[in-house]
Amino acid sequence: MKLGTFSYLPPMTPQQVRQQVEYIVARGWNPAIEHADPQCMAGSYWTMWKLPLFGETSVERILAEAEACRKANPGHVVRLIGYDNVRQTLGAALVVHHA
Repeated sequence: MKLGTFSYLPPMTPQQVRQQVEYIVARGWNPAIEHADPQCMAGSYWTMWKLPLFGETSVERILAEAEACRKANPGHVVRLIGYDNVRQTLGAALVVHHA
């Protein structure tokens, strides 16, 4: 199953994920974290982890929230979304933890 911006590439290293978070922050997009059970994620909405991190500029905090979501939802796929509030659309969506 292909999900998100980088679906057709090999899984990202932690450094590559970090670079994507840095890109989202540099663009001024609002990050949000979602998770889903791998068996249900294609036919349903993903569950949002807390509220979007509106205005968050700390890459460390964003990565920490993604890790907290993974730990709280073992076996789920976790993705990071970058909302472009100017264009009112997704600027990025990438899986940061596989089940």
